[in-house]
Amino acid sequence: MTSHHRPERVAQMVQELLGELFARGMRDPRIGLVTITGVKMSPDLREARVFWTVHGDAEQRKHTGRGLDKARGFLRHEIGVQLKLRVTPELSFTYDEAIDRGERIEQLIRQVHDEERSRPPAPASPEHEE
Repeated sequence: MTSHHRPERVAQMVQELLGELFARGMRDPRIGLVTITGVKMSPDLREARVFWTVHGDAEQRKHTGRGLDKARGFLRHEIGVQLKLRVTPELSFTYDEAIDRGERIEQLIRQVHDEERSRPPAPASPEHEE
């Protein structure tokens, strides 16, 4: 087993487990429909940076972030119990801004397409040509 792949494998296992835990539902009502978009492990496996997103506005995001911070101990315990790692990583939650940017870009592209579709075709008159 080569050690340089281990952080990636552990990150994948942590991401899958957190995904299952959130899919089952958390007790904290602040934690909405959370999607874990990625996990980055430190090389020594002591820290896991968990990237997440949630369906909703900025207010929903703020509430979810607080809920995740509160649930950190529980989630870390679940990881320790279920993944049986020698050292259970500390979790830090980071909102995944890239998802927002991607959605914003898609929204702008749709908007341009809609405007193009609703615009009447330009007349092909000679005075518009250069």
